[in-house]
Amino acid sequence: MRDHVGMTQQQSQERALPSAAADVSARAVERHGIDPVPDAERHGSPRSLFWPWAASGLSLLCIAYGVYLMGLGLSPWQAIASGALGYVLSFLLVGLISIAGARTGAPTMAIGRASFGRQGNKLPTLFSYVSNVGWETVLVALSSLGGAAILARVAPGVFARADARTPTTTAQALCFAVTAVVVVVVGIYGHALIMRVQKYLTAAITALTVVYLVLMADRIDLSALGHGRAGGLGTFVGGVVFAMTLLGLGWVNCGADYSRYLPRTSSGRAITGWTTLGGVLPPLVLLVFGVVLNAGDPKLAGAAAADPVGALAAELPTWFLVPYLLTAIGGFASGAIMDIYSSGMSMLALGIPIRRHLAVLVDGVLMAVGGWYVLFVSPSFFATFQAFLAVIGVAMSAWSAVFLVEQWRRRHTGFDLVRVAALGRPAVFSLVVGTAVGLGLITSADPHIATVVGFLLTDGAARGPLGAMNLGVVVALPVTGVLYACTASLGARRHTSGGDR
Repeated sequence: MRDHVGMTQQQSQERALPSAAADVSARAVERHGIDPVPDAERHGSPRSLFWPWAASGLSLLCIAYGVYLMGLGLSPWQAIASGALGYVLSFLLVGLISIAGARTGAPTMAIGRASFGRQGNKLPTLFSYVSNVGWETVLVALSSLGGAAILARVAPGVFARADARTPTTTAQALCFAVTAVVVVVVGIYGHALIMRVQKYLTAAITALTVVYLVLMADRIDLSALGHGRAGGLGTFVGGVVFAMTLLGLGWVNCGADYSRYLPRTSSGRAITGWTTLGGVLPPLVLLVFGVVLNAGDPKLAGAAAADPVGALAAELPTWFLVPYLLTAIGGFASGAIMDIYSSGMSMLALGIPIRRHLAVLVDGVLMAVGGWYVLFVSPSFFATFQAFLAVIGVAMSAWSAVFLVEQWRRRHTGFDLVRVAALGRPAVFSLVVGTAVGLGLITSADPHIATVVGFLLTDGAARGPLGAMNLGVVVALPVTGVLYACTASLGARRHTSGGDR
Protein backbone atom coordinates (compact mmCIF):
# COMPACT_ATOMS: atom_id res chain seq x y z
CA MET A 1 0.00 0.00 0.00
CA ARG A 2 2.85 2.34 0.88
CA ASP A 3 4.43 1.77 -2.56
CA HIS A 4 1.14 2.58 -4.27
CA VAL A 5 0.82 5.81 -2.29
CA GLY A 6 4.37 6.74 -3.34
CA MET A 7 3.51 6.15 -6.96
CA THR A 8 0.40 8.29 -6.75
CA GLN A 9 2.41 11.09 -5.18
CA GLN A 10 4.96 10.88 -7.99
CA GLN A 11 2.13 11.00 -10.52
CA SER A 12 0.76 14.08 -8.77
CA GLN A 13 4.17 15.76 -8.98
CA GLU A 14 4.34 15.03 -12.69
CA ARG A 15 0.91 16.57 -13.17
CA ALA A 16 2.00 19.60 -11.17
CA LEU A 17 5.13 20.29 -13.22
CA PRO A 18 3.12 21.56 -16.18
CA SER A 19 -0.05 23.21 -14.84
CA ALA A 20 -3.08 21.05 -15.42
CA ALA A 21 -5.01 24.06 -16.62
CA ALA A 22 -3.48 23.96 -20.06
CA ASP A 23 -4.30 26.64 -22.54
CA VAL A 24 -4.82 24.98 -25.91
CA SER A 25 -4.40 28.28 -27.78
CA ALA A 26 -1.54 28.37 -30.26
CA ARG A 27 -0.55 31.75 -28.77
CA ALA A 28 0.08 30.32 -25.31
CA VAL A 29 2.84 27.99 -24.14
CA GLU A 30 1.47 24.50 -23.65
CA ARG A 31 1.42 23.65 -19.95
CA HIS A 32 0.71 19.93 -20.17
CA GLY A 33 3.68 17.65 -19.81
CA ILE A 34 3.27 13.89 -19.56
CA ASP A 35 0.06 14.15 -17.55
CA PRO A 36 -3.03 12.88 -19.43
CA VAL A 37 -5.00 15.59 -21.23
CA PRO A 38 -8.46 15.91 -19.62
CA ASP A 39 -11.44 14.96 -21.79
CA ALA A 40 -12.71 18.55 -21.61
CA GLU A 41 -9.61 19.73 -23.49
CA ARG A 42 -9.83 17.11 -26.25
CA HIS A 43 -10.79 18.43 -29.67
CA GLY A 44 -10.43 17.87 -33.40
CA SER A 45 -10.73 14.77 -35.56
CA PRO A 46 -8.30 12.10 -36.82
CA ARG A 47 -8.15 13.96 -40.14
CA SER A 48 -6.13 16.71 -38.42
CA LEU A 49 -3.27 14.24 -38.01
CA PHE A 50 -2.62 14.36 -41.74
CA TRP A 51 -1.05 17.84 -41.56
CA PRO A 52 1.75 17.39 -39.01
CA TRP A 53 2.78 14.05 -40.49
CA ALA A 54 2.65 15.36 -44.05
CA ALA A 55 4.79 18.34 -43.09
CA SER A 56 7.34 16.07 -41.40
CA GLY A 57 7.91 14.25 -44.72
CA LEU A 58 7.91 17.25 -47.03
CA SER A 59 11.66 17.55 -46.93
CA LEU A 60 13.82 17.76 -50.03
CA LEU A 61 15.98 15.18 -48.28
CA CYS A 62 13.31 12.68 -49.33
CA ILE A 63 14.42 13.23 -52.94
CA ALA A 64 17.90 12.13 -51.88
CA TYR A 65 16.37 9.00 -50.31
CA GLY A 66 15.64 7.80 -53.83
CA VAL A 67 19.31 8.33 -54.64
CA TYR A 68 20.34 6.44 -51.50
CA LEU A 69 18.12 3.45 -52.35
CA MET A 70 19.52 3.18 -55.86
CA GLY A 71 22.98 3.46 -54.34
CA LEU A 72 22.35 0.13 -52.60
CA GLY A 73 22.41 -1.57 -56.02
CA LEU A 74 18.71 -1.48 -56.87
CA SER A 75 17.20 -0.76 -60.27
CA PRO A 76 14.90 2.27 -60.52
CA TRP A 77 11.72 0.20 -60.26
CA GLN A 78 13.13 -1.80 -57.35
CA ALA A 79 14.08 1.39 -55.55
CA ILE A 80 10.53 2.74 -55.91
CA ALA A 81 8.92 -0.56 -54.86
CA SER A 82 11.21 -1.11 -51.87
CA GLY A 83 10.76 2.49 -50.76
CA ALA A 84 6.97 2.34 -51.00
CA LEU A 85 6.82 -0.95 -49.10
CA GLY A 86 9.19 0.20 -46.40
CA TYR A 87 7.39 3.53 -45.97
CA VAL A 88 3.94 1.96 -45.64
CA LEU A 89 5.01 -0.85 -43.29
CA SER A 90 6.90 1.46 -40.98
CA PHE A 91 4.27 4.20 -40.83
CA LEU A 92 1.51 1.70 -40.13
CA LEU A 93 3.35 1.10 -36.85
CA VAL A 94 3.22 4.85 -36.15
CA GLY A 95 -0.50 4.89 -36.90
CA LEU A 96 -1.25 1.93 -34.64
CA ILE A 97 0.76 3.43 -31.79
CA SER A 98 -1.08 6.75 -32.24
CA ILE A 99 -4.34 5.08 -31.19
CA ALA A 100 -3.08 4.85 -27.61
CA GLY A 101 -2.66 8.65 -27.49
CA ALA A 102 -6.37 9.25 -28.06
CA ARG A 103 -7.35 6.51 -25.61
CA THR A 104 -5.17 7.79 -22.74
CA GLY A 105 -4.46 11.46 -23.46
CA ALA A 106 -0.82 10.77 -22.59
CA PRO A 107 2.35 10.99 -24.73
CA THR A 108 3.93 7.85 -26.14
CA MET A 109 6.76 7.21 -23.72
CA ALA A 110 4.56 7.86 -20.67
CA ILE A 111 2.13 5.20 -21.93
CA GLY A 112 5.09 2.81 -22.13
CA ARG A 113 5.11 2.65 -18.33
CA ALA A 114 2.08 0.36 -18.50
CA SER A 115 4.32 -2.44 -19.79
CA PHE A 116 7.85 -1.47 -18.71
CA GLY A 117 7.01 -0.04 -15.27
CA ARG A 118 8.28 3.27 -13.92
CA GLN A 119 11.92 2.28 -13.62
CA GLY A 120 12.05 -0.16 -16.53
CA ASN A 121 10.55 2.46 -18.86
CA LYS A 122 13.66 4.60 -18.48
CA LEU A 123 15.62 2.28 -20.80
CA PRO A 124 13.39 2.59 -23.89
CA THR A 125 12.73 6.24 -23.05
CA LEU A 126 16.47 6.85 -23.21
CA PHE A 127 16.50 5.17 -26.65
CA SER A 128 13.63 7.43 -27.67
CA TYR A 129 15.39 10.53 -26.42
CA VAL A 130 18.60 9.70 -28.28
CA SER A 131 16.61 8.96 -31.44
CA ASN A 132 14.74 12.27 -31.35
CA VAL A 133 17.79 14.38 -30.53
CA GLY A 134 19.75 12.54 -33.22
CA TRP A 135 17.11 13.28 -35.85
CA GLU A 136 16.90 16.92 -34.75
CA THR A 137 20.65 17.17 -35.22
CA VAL A 138 20.62 15.51 -38.63
CA LEU A 139 17.78 17.65 -39.96
CA VAL A 140 19.15 20.97 -38.74
CA ALA A 141 22.69 20.07 -39.88
CA LEU A 142 21.40 19.21 -43.36
CA SER A 143 19.56 22.50 -43.43
CA SER A 144 22.86 24.23 -42.68
CA LEU A 145 24.80 22.35 -45.36
CA GLY A 146 22.24 22.95 -48.08
CA GLY A 147 21.42 26.49 -47.07
CA ALA A 148 25.08 27.48 -46.96
CA ALA A 149 25.69 26.05 -50.44
CA ILE A 150 22.80 28.12 -51.80
CA LEU A 151 23.93 31.30 -50.02
CA ALA A 152 27.37 30.79 -51.55
CA ARG A 153 25.77 30.95 -55.00
CA VAL A 154 23.51 33.88 -54.19
CA ALA A 155 26.22 36.03 -52.57
CA PRO A 156 29.63 34.49 -53.36
CA GLY A 157 31.49 37.56 -52.16
CA VAL A 158 30.03 37.19 -48.68
CA PHE A 159 29.27 33.52 -48.11
CA ALA A 160 31.79 31.71 -50.35
CA ARG A 161 35.48 31.02 -49.96
CA ALA A 162 38.14 31.98 -52.50
CA ASP A 163 37.06 29.29 -54.98
CA ALA A 164 33.57 30.91 -55.06
CA ARG A 165 32.00 27.46 -54.62
CA THR A 166 32.75 26.34 -51.08
CA PRO A 167 30.50 28.05 -48.51
CA THR A 168 32.09 29.68 -45.51
CA THR A 169 31.70 28.57 -41.92
CA THR A 170 29.70 31.74 -41.34
CA ALA A 171 27.14 30.67 -43.95
CA GLN A 172 26.73 27.28 -42.33
CA ALA A 173 26.47 28.79 -38.85
CA LEU A 174 23.88 31.34 -40.01
CA CYS A 175 21.63 28.68 -41.57
CA PHE A 176 22.04 26.45 -38.53
CA ALA A 177 21.12 29.28 -36.16
CA VAL A 178 18.01 30.31 -38.10
CA THR A 179 16.66 26.76 -38.30
CA ALA A 180 17.54 25.94 -34.69
CA VAL A 181 15.86 29.06 -33.32
CA VAL A 182 12.65 28.42 -35.27
CA VAL A 183 12.58 24.79 -34.15
CA VAL A 184 13.17 25.61 -30.48
CA VAL A 185 10.62 28.46 -30.34
CA VAL A 186 7.81 26.43 -31.92
CA GLY A 187 8.73 23.45 -29.73
CA ILE A 188 8.48 25.61 -26.62
CA TYR A 189 4.95 26.78 -27.48
CA GLY A 190 3.93 23.16 -27.95
CA HIS A 191 1.12 21.11 -29.43
CA ALA A 192 -1.42 23.75 -30.50
CA LEU A 193 1.13 25.90 -32.33
CA ILE A 194 2.78 22.84 -33.88
CA MET A 195 -0.52 21.62 -35.33
CA ARG A 196 -1.21 25.08 -36.79
CA VAL A 197 2.32 25.73 -38.08
CA GLN A 198 2.57 22.29 -39.69
CA LYS A 199 -0.67 22.86 -41.59
CA TYR A 200 0.60 26.10 -43.14
CA LEU A 201 4.08 24.67 -43.70
CA THR A 202 2.53 21.76 -45.60
CA ALA A 203 0.72 24.11 -47.97
CA ALA A 204 3.68 26.46 -48.49
CA ILE A 205 6.31 23.76 -48.91
CA THR A 206 4.05 21.80 -51.27
CA ALA A 207 3.66 24.83 -53.54
CA LEU A 208 7.40 25.56 -53.60
CA THR A 209 8.23 21.88 -54.09
CA VAL A 210 5.92 21.71 -57.12
CA VAL A 211 7.76 24.67 -58.64
CA TYR A 212 11.06 22.93 -57.96
CA LEU A 213 9.89 19.72 -59.62
CA VAL A 214 8.74 21.67 -62.69
CA LEU A 215 12.08 23.46 -62.97
CA MET A 216 13.94 20.15 -62.73
CA ALA A 217 11.63 18.32 -65.16
CA ASP A 218 14.04 18.73 -68.06
CA ARG A 219 16.58 16.63 -66.14
CA ILE A 220 14.21 13.67 -66.13
CA ASP A 221 14.56 10.83 -68.62
CA LEU A 222 11.64 8.46 -68.11
CA SER A 223 13.18 5.92 -70.45
CA ALA A 224 16.00 5.54 -67.92
CA LEU A 225 13.55 3.79 -65.58
CA GLY A 226 14.05 0.65 -67.63
CA HIS A 227 17.82 0.87 -67.36
CA GLY A 228 20.05 -0.35 -64.58
CA ARG A 229 20.86 -3.80 -63.38
CA ALA A 230 18.35 -5.24 -60.94
CA GLY A 231 19.59 -6.18 -57.48
CA GLY A 232 19.02 -9.59 -55.95
CA LEU A 233 16.39 -10.47 -53.35
CA GLY A 234 18.77 -9.70 -50.51
CA THR A 235 19.47 -6.24 -51.87
CA PHE A 236 15.75 -5.58 -52.35
CA VAL A 237 14.96 -6.64 -48.77
CA GLY A 238 17.81 -4.42 -47.63
CA GLY A 239 16.16 -1.56 -49.50
CA VAL A 240 12.84 -2.18 -47.74
CA VAL A 241 14.56 -2.24 -44.35
CA PHE A 242 16.54 0.90 -45.15
CA ALA A 243 13.34 2.68 -46.21
CA MET A 244 11.71 1.66 -42.93
CA THR A 245 14.58 3.20 -40.95
CA LEU A 246 14.51 6.33 -43.11
CA LEU A 247 10.88 7.05 -42.32
CA GLY A 248 8.44 5.35 -39.95
CA LEU A 249 10.84 3.73 -37.49
CA GLY A 250 12.17 7.18 -36.72
CA TRP A 251 8.67 8.26 -35.63
CA VAL A 252 7.20 5.26 -33.78
CA ASN A 253 8.17 6.68 -30.41
CA CYS A 254 6.28 9.91 -31.18
CA GLY A 255 2.93 8.65 -32.51
CA ALA A 256 0.75 9.23 -29.44
CA ASP A 257 2.26 12.67 -28.78
CA TYR A 258 0.15 14.19 -31.56
CA SER A 259 -3.07 12.20 -31.12
CA ARG A 260 -3.40 12.74 -27.35
CA TYR A 261 -5.58 15.84 -27.81
CA LEU A 262 -8.16 13.95 -29.90
CA PRO A 263 -11.43 12.88 -28.25
CA ARG A 264 -11.19 9.52 -26.50
CA THR A 265 -13.86 8.02 -28.79
CA SER A 266 -11.98 8.81 -32.03
CA SER A 267 -11.91 5.94 -34.50
CA GLY A 268 -8.75 3.85 -34.24
CA ARG A 269 -8.91 3.02 -37.95
CA ALA A 270 -9.20 6.70 -38.84
CA ILE A 271 -6.27 7.60 -36.59
CA THR A 272 -4.12 4.90 -38.19
CA GLY A 273 -5.26 5.76 -41.71
CA TRP A 274 -4.74 9.52 -41.59
CA THR A 275 -1.41 9.17 -39.79
CA THR A 276 -0.16 6.68 -42.37
CA LEU A 277 -1.46 8.67 -45.35
CA GLY A 278 0.11 11.90 -44.12
CA GLY A 279 3.39 10.24 -43.25
CA VAL A 280 3.77 8.26 -46.50
CA LEU A 281 2.27 10.30 -49.35
CA PRO A 282 4.61 13.35 -49.54
CA PRO A 283 7.91 11.48 -49.03
CA LEU A 284 6.86 8.77 -51.49
CA VAL A 285 6.18 11.33 -54.23
CA LEU A 286 9.58 12.92 -53.58
CA LEU A 287 11.29 9.53 -53.50
CA VAL A 288 9.87 8.64 -56.93
CA PHE A 289 11.14 11.94 -58.30
CA GLY A 290 14.56 11.28 -56.77
CA VAL A 291 14.75 7.85 -58.37
CA VAL A 292 13.71 9.18 -61.78
CA LEU A 293 16.14 12.08 -61.50
CA ASN A 294 19.00 9.80 -60.47
CA ALA A 295 18.23 7.29 -63.23
CA GLY A 296 18.72 10.06 -65.77
CA ASP A 297 21.80 11.56 -64.07
CA PRO A 298 23.75 9.01 -61.96
CA LYS A 299 26.39 11.61 -61.06
CA LEU A 300 23.88 13.09 -58.63
CA ALA A 301 24.27 10.03 -56.37
CA GLY A 302 27.75 10.87 -55.12
CA ALA A 303 27.02 14.57 -54.70
CA ALA A 304 23.70 14.03 -52.94
CA ALA A 305 25.21 11.55 -50.49
CA ALA A 306 27.52 14.28 -49.18
CA ASP A 307 25.16 17.26 -49.46
CA PRO A 308 21.60 16.37 -50.53
CA VAL A 309 20.18 19.89 -50.65
CA GLY A 310 23.20 21.60 -52.21
CA ALA A 311 23.62 18.91 -54.89
CA LEU A 312 19.95 19.01 -55.87
CA ALA A 313 20.13 22.80 -56.23
CA ALA A 314 23.17 22.80 -58.52
CA GLU A 315 21.18 23.18 -61.73
CA LEU A 316 18.51 25.57 -60.47
CA PRO A 317 18.21 29.08 -61.91
CA THR A 318 19.51 31.82 -59.63
CA TRP A 319 16.08 33.47 -59.21
CA PHE A 320 14.69 30.37 -57.52
CA LEU A 321 17.57 29.80 -55.09
CA VAL A 322 16.06 31.85 -52.26
CA PRO A 323 12.62 30.16 -52.53
CA TYR A 324 14.47 26.84 -52.71
CA LEU A 325 16.39 27.75 -49.57
CA LEU A 326 13.12 28.51 -47.77
CA THR A 327 11.68 25.21 -48.99
CA ALA A 328 14.69 23.28 -47.75
CA ILE A 329 14.82 24.97 -44.35
CA GLY A 330 11.04 24.73 -43.93
CA GLY A 331 11.06 21.02 -44.71
CA PHE A 332 13.87 20.25 -42.30
CA ALA A 333 12.38 22.51 -39.63
CA SER A 334 8.97 20.81 -39.81
CA GLY A 335 10.52 17.44 -39.00
CA ALA A 336 12.84 18.85 -36.35
CA ILE A 337 9.93 20.66 -34.65
CA MET A 338 8.13 17.38 -34.07
CA ASP A 339 11.32 15.72 -32.88
CA ILE A 340 12.19 18.41 -30.36
CA TYR A 341 8.64 18.41 -28.97
CA SER A 342 8.71 14.63 -28.51
CA SER A 343 12.24 14.61 -27.11
CA GLY A 344 11.03 17.01 -24.44
CA MET A 345 8.28 14.53 -23.58
CA SER A 346 10.86 11.74 -23.39
CA MET A 347 12.95 13.79 -20.97
CA LEU A 348 9.94 14.20 -18.69
CA ALA A 349 9.16 10.49 -18.95
CA LEU A 350 12.71 9.79 -17.75
CA GLY A 351 11.64 11.36 -14.47
CA ILE A 352 13.74 14.52 -14.76
CA PRO A 353 12.01 17.26 -12.71
CA ILE A 354 11.82 19.98 -15.32
CA ARG A 355 8.99 21.80 -17.06
CA ARG A 356 8.23 20.78 -20.63
CA HIS A 357 9.26 24.07 -22.25
CA LEU A 358 12.57 24.06 -20.34
CA ALA A 359 13.18 20.48 -21.51
CA VAL A 360 12.88 21.78 -25.07
CA LEU A 361 15.61 24.35 -24.35
CA VAL A 362 17.92 21.60 -23.05
CA ASP A 363 17.28 19.61 -26.22
CA GLY A 364 18.14 22.67 -28.27
CA VAL A 365 21.55 22.88 -26.61
CA LEU A 366 22.22 19.19 -27.30
CA MET A 367 21.07 19.70 -30.89
CA ALA A 368 23.61 22.51 -31.29
CA VAL A 369 26.44 20.34 -29.96
CA GLY A 370 25.45 17.44 -32.19
CA GLY A 371 25.16 19.73 -35.20
CA TRP A 372 28.69 20.99 -34.61
CA TYR A 373 29.94 17.38 -34.72
CA VAL A 374 28.08 16.52 -37.92
CA LEU A 375 29.12 19.75 -39.66
CA PHE A 376 32.73 20.11 -38.60
CA VAL A 377 33.99 16.78 -37.17
CA SER A 378 32.31 13.78 -38.84
CA PRO A 379 34.35 12.62 -41.89
CA SER A 380 31.34 11.13 -43.71
CA PHE A 381 27.78 12.28 -43.23
CA PHE A 382 26.23 9.31 -45.03
CA ALA A 383 28.18 6.64 -43.12
CA THR A 384 27.32 8.28 -39.78
CA PHE A 385 23.69 8.77 -40.81
CA GLN A 386 23.23 5.18 -41.99
CA ALA A 387 24.86 3.77 -38.85
CA PHE A 388 22.62 5.92 -36.66
CA LEU A 389 19.50 4.79 -38.54
CA ALA A 390 20.32 1.08 -38.29
CA VAL A 391 21.14 1.04 -34.57
CA ILE A 392 18.22 3.23 -33.50
CA GLY A 393 15.96 1.35 -35.94
CA VAL A 394 16.65 -1.94 -34.16
CA ALA A 395 15.90 -0.47 -30.72
CA MET A 396 12.72 1.27 -31.86
CA SER A 397 11.52 -1.83 -33.71
CA ALA A 398 11.89 -3.91 -30.55
CA TRP A 399 10.18 -1.26 -28.43
CA SER A 400 7.28 -1.01 -30.91
CA ALA A 401 6.64 -4.74 -30.50
CA VAL A 402 6.25 -4.44 -26.73
CA PHE A 403 4.04 -1.36 -27.04
CA LEU A 404 1.71 -2.92 -29.61
CA VAL A 405 1.41 -6.24 -27.76
CA GLU A 406 0.51 -4.32 -24.59
CA GLN A 407 -1.99 -2.21 -26.52
CA TRP A 408 -3.62 -5.38 -27.84
CA ARG A 409 -3.72 -6.94 -24.34
CA ARG A 410 -5.47 -3.84 -22.96
CA ARG A 411 -7.86 -3.34 -25.86
CA HIS A 412 -10.86 -4.00 -23.60
CA THR A 413 -9.63 -2.67 -20.25
CA GLY A 414 -7.63 0.38 -21.31
CA PHE A 415 -4.35 1.68 -19.87
CA ASP A 416 -4.01 2.43 -16.15
CA LEU A 417 -1.10 4.86 -15.96
CA VAL A 418 -1.39 5.42 -12.20
CA ARG A 419 -1.17 1.86 -10.89
CA VAL A 420 1.92 0.60 -12.67
CA ALA A 421 4.72 -1.64 -11.47
CA ALA A 422 8.10 -0.23 -10.52
CA LEU A 423 9.81 -2.54 -13.02
CA GLY A 424 8.14 -4.45 -15.83
CA ARG A 425 10.63 -7.31 -15.99
CA PRO A 426 9.01 -9.19 -18.94
CA ALA A 427 9.00 -6.04 -21.08
CA VAL A 428 12.57 -5.07 -20.20
CA PHE A 429 13.79 -8.64 -20.77
CA SER A 430 12.04 -8.85 -24.14
CA LEU A 431 13.38 -5.46 -25.23
CA VAL A 432 16.97 -6.28 -24.29
CA VAL A 433 16.92 -9.70 -25.96
CA GLY A 434 15.16 -8.45 -29.11
CA THR A 435 17.53 -5.49 -29.44
CA ALA A 436 20.59 -7.69 -28.93
CA VAL A 437 19.42 -10.14 -31.61
CA GLY A 438 18.68 -7.27 -33.97
CA LEU A 439 22.06 -5.60 -33.47
CA GLY A 440 23.75 -8.93 -34.11
CA LEU A 441 22.15 -9.13 -37.56
CA ILE A 442 22.97 -5.69 -38.96
CA THR A 443 26.12 -4.28 -40.51
CA SER A 444 27.48 -0.74 -40.65
CA ALA A 445 29.68 1.26 -43.00
CA ASP A 446 30.88 3.30 -40.04
CA PRO A 447 34.07 1.57 -38.82
CA HIS A 448 33.43 2.53 -35.20
CA ILE A 449 29.86 1.19 -35.16
CA ALA A 450 30.82 -1.91 -37.19
CA THR A 451 32.84 -3.27 -34.27
CA VAL A 452 29.77 -3.59 -32.02
CA VAL A 453 27.15 -4.89 -34.49
CA GLY A 454 26.89 -7.94 -36.74
CA PHE A 455 28.23 -10.31 -34.08
CA LEU A 456 25.69 -13.00 -35.06
CA LEU A 457 26.92 -12.99 -38.67
CA THR A 458 29.97 -14.77 -40.02
CA ASP A 459 32.50 -12.66 -41.91
CA GLY A 460 31.26 -14.10 -45.21
CA ALA A 461 27.60 -13.44 -44.37
CA ALA A 462 28.35 -9.90 -43.24
CA ARG A 463 29.98 -9.11 -46.57
CA GLY A 464 27.30 -10.87 -48.62
CA PRO A 465 23.59 -10.38 -49.34
CA LEU A 466 22.57 -11.27 -45.77
CA GLY A 467 24.67 -8.44 -44.39
CA ALA A 468 23.25 -6.03 -46.95
CA MET A 469 19.70 -6.83 -45.83
CA ASN A 470 20.19 -5.46 -42.28
CA LEU A 471 17.49 -7.93 -41.29
CA GLY A 472 18.07 -7.21 -37.63
CA VAL A 473 15.80 -4.17 -37.88
CA VAL A 474 12.89 -6.38 -38.98
CA VAL A 475 13.77 -9.47 -36.92
CA ALA A 476 13.80 -7.46 -33.69
CA LEU A 477 10.05 -6.83 -34.06
CA PRO A 478 8.72 -10.43 -34.04
CA VAL A 479 11.39 -11.70 -31.65
CA THR A 480 10.54 -9.06 -29.06
CA GLY A 481 6.80 -9.34 -29.65
CA VAL A 482 6.71 -13.12 -29.23
CA LEU A 483 8.91 -12.96 -26.12
CA TYR A 484 6.74 -10.32 -24.51
CA ALA A 485 3.46 -12.01 -25.44
CA CYS A 486 4.73 -15.22 -23.80
CA THR A 487 6.01 -13.55 -20.63
CA ALA A 488 3.44 -10.77 -20.12
CA SER A 489 1.01 -13.02 -18.24
CA LEU A 490 3.74 -13.74 -15.69
CA GLY A 491 4.35 -10.03 -15.30
CA ALA A 492 0.61 -9.43 -14.81
CA ARG A 493 0.44 -12.00 -12.03
CA ARG A 494 3.45 -10.45 -10.28
CA HIS A 495 1.90 -7.01 -10.56
CA THR A 496 -1.41 -8.22 -9.12
CA SER A 497 0.28 -9.88 -6.15
CA GLY A 498 2.53 -6.85 -5.53
CA GLY A 499 5.69 -8.83 -6.17
CA ASP A 500 7.06 -6.48 -8.82
CA ARG A 501 6.54 -3.20 -7.04
